[in-house]
Amino acid sequence: MKTQVPFNELKGRMNRFRTKMETSTPDWQMAVIFSKINLYYFTGTMQEGMLLIPREDEAVFWVRRSYERAVDESLFPFIRPMDSFREAAASLKKFPSVVHLEMEVVPLALYQRFKKYFPFSEARSVDGQIAALRAVKSAYELSRMEEAGKIHQRVLEHLVPKMLREGMSEAELASQLFSVMIQEGHHGVTRFGMFDTEMVLGQIGFGESSIYPTYFNGPGGSYGLGPAVPLLGSRQRTLKKGDLVFVDIGCGVEGYHTDKTMTYVFGKSQPPEVISAHHQCVDIQNKIAEMLKPGAVPAAIYNTVMKDIEPDFLNNFMGFGQRKVKFLGHGIGLLIDELPVIAQGFSEPLQEGMAFALEPKKGFAGIGMVGIENTFFVTPQGGRCVTGDNPGLIQVF
Repeated sequence: MKTQVPFNELKGRMNRFRTKMETSTPDWQMAVIFSKINLYYFTGTMQEGMLLIPREDEAVFWVRRSYERAVDESLFPFIRPMDSFREAAASLKKFPSVVHLEMEVVPLALYQRFKKYFPFSEARSVDGQIAALRAVKSAYELSRMEEAGKIHQRVLEHLVPKMLREGMSEAELASQLFSVMIQEGHHGVTRFGMFDTEMVLGQIGFGESSIYPTYFNGPGGSYGLGPAVPLLGSRQRTLKKGDLVFVDIGCGVEGYHTDKTMTYVFGKSQPPEVISAHHQCVDIQNKIAEMLKPGAVPAAIYNTVMKDIEPDFLNNFMGFGQRKVKFLGHGIGLLIDELPVIAQGFSEPLQEGMAFALEPKKGFAGIGMVGIENTFFVTPQGGRCVTGDNPGLIQVF
């Protein structure tokens, strides 16, 4: 059954965008949106086309394919068909001299085709304004993420332990897990904003696989299917007694994601130092969560937490060996990796309605990655977890 983003939700987003542009860029003339994620955010559908947002006129979504589907799916009030940019350009009374574009995602060839019919003199970025807008979720958006969180909790905390079987491969677990996630209501993709980053479900690793190097900018690892597809899990690495099982996956409902990592102990217990490190990661997660209040500064949270960690513990913390990431958590919503980030350099205070995935993790040679990840909402009382409260290292004997 088709679901639609409510009209008032779309109207509110457009109004907030215009207000943001007026305050951040008072001389703006027109913004143009091409990326499907932002098109979905503003119109409720992600058909191929562009959204023209003139400062002094109504925004119009010009759709190349499929106009019929856009009209069927979207409650956005101004949708027009086009075969080329020429038709959209002909609708304008005058051309702006400056156009604001998604400079992070618009390919050069698309930019050149667009400029052929829209002869503006200067292009400026609108990425920061949209990222700031999307960082603060509405009640509607948070409700979609809460539904994703319920699926995440049920699957990772209750169903995965029943799926683990000696001799199964990482790829087998990943394929079974994907099927279960879909059955439970997952929207089927895990979307990232990082350039040219593919992800089917997440990172699945048995033992040392979870600290194997990856191109993905995260603390965990995975062998994947091979050099051409370093995703999902290995067909060759099979589950043995004594393995630590690492499952770091996204879940989404109607476009909105949560992020969660669970670890499992298969067949026999792990060494005391590994268990102790895992529990310390959980304590770090909870400490960060307590600080997720409106007005708190992400960089200050990061520095406060990092300075309290013993130097020895920092070895292989947030990545194995030299492959460390420089954050403790990241914003999340329509993409897994949104702004802001719990890291140095992020000085804008948190606002109620922001959402973060917190993921303190630590690697051990020959054993794998321990730690945890859950998704939290910023509230006056601190971070509210929406993906479950199991501390991980679930025993499967």
